[in-house]
Amino acid sequence: MNVIEELEREEAARLGKNFPPFAAGDTIAVRVRVAEGAASRTQLFEGVVIARRGRGINESFIVRRTSSGEAMERTFQSCSPMVENIKVIRHGRVRRAKLYYLRKLSGRAARIREKLGPKRETKPR
Repeated sequence: MNVIEELEREEAARLGKNFPPFAAGDTIAVRVRVAEGAASRTQLFEGVVIARRGRGINESFIVRRTSSGEAMERTFQSCSPMVENIKVIRHGRVRRAKLYYLRKLSGRAARIREKLGPKRETKPR
């Protein structure tokens, strides 16, 4: 076994991050720890996953949300101590691993169909 893989596995076990499986197109809610001066609080960032990259402790993902007509993207490191929890809101039906084309779309054109049940039926949002 590769020494680097063994060290990464030990580090991942030490951090104890067990998030639910999610992919590009899924809508997720990420609880992020935010430090403001001496105080610390938890902030919710909910949006669509447009990309995932890396493996193991080096994995990161980009979440995009639109609020008041302004789109905002944020990159999260999966094994970061800043990420407290990830909750999958809905699974999206997409045919690509990277959804960067959503940056050019707005409104109804930017919606992603939902994956439903074992039959994988779809319905528009």
